[in-house]
Amino acid sequence: MAVTFSNLHTEAGLKSINDHLSGKTYISGDHLTKDDIKVYGAVLEQPSSDIYPNASKWYQTVSAKLASSFPGKAVGVKVGGAAPAEVAPVKEAAKPSADDDDDDDIDLFGEETEEEKKAAEAREATKASTKKKESGKSSVLMDVKPWDDETDMKKLEEAVRSVEMEGLFWGASKLVPVGYGIKKLQIMLTIIDDLVSVDTLIEERLTEEPINEYVQSCDIVAFNKI
Repeated sequence: MAVTFSNLHTEAGLKSINDHLSGKTYISGDHLTKDDIKVYGAVLEQPSSDIYPNASKWYQTVSAKLASSFPGKAVGVKVGGAAPAEVAPVKEAAKPSADDDDDDDIDLFGEETEEEKKAAEAREATKASTKKKESGKSSVLMDVKPWDDETDMKKLEEAVRSVEMEGLFWGASKLVPVGYGIKKLQIMLTIIDDLVSVDTLIEERLTEEPINEYVQSCDIVAFNKI
C-alpha cells in the first residue's frame, strides 16, 4: 500500500515521517528504494535529531548511500523558496500516487532539462556581474591647485567636497606647500569604476563653475585598482 507524505517543509510533515520510520530503517522495506529518494528530495534539510530522531537517522543513512554513489567533491548547495505557498506544489508532485506502485518509469537521475540549463547559466551570469561590480573600485590621490596665494583653501576644499556623484567617496586630505606662499590641496578619493570617470569629474565638475572660482587645475598623482 502506498504511503503519502505532504508538507515536508513543516513540522507536521517531518513528524509524519518520524512516526512512519518508528522501528524502520527505510520508507519501504529493508533496503533503499526510490520511495526513500523521493521523500529525501522533498525534505529541505536534515531533521533535528532531538525532535525527530527516526527521521534524522534515516536522513543520514540515505545521505551516506547517495554519497557513495556520487564520489565527486561537492561544494555545497542550498535550495530556498520565497514562501511555503510556492514550495507546496513541488511537494505535491513528489508524492507517490496511490494507484502508481510501480514507479520504474521515473528518471530520478536524468540529464538536466533545457530550462534547468538556462536557469544555471542565468545564475552564473548574475554572480559574474555582481563580482565585477564589487571588485571594480579604484583609489585615487589627486592634487587640486588654487589660482594664487590669496585663494581661501578652506573654501576650496569645501567646494571640492561639495561634489557628489554616485560611486564617489571623498577621503583624507592635507595642504602641501608649493612655493611662494602657495599651497595645494592633496586629497584621497575612492571611486566605483563603472559609475565614475576621474577625467569627467575633473573636466565637468571640479574645473567648471562655480568651483573654478577657487580651483585652477587638478592632477592625478596616483591611481590604484582596489
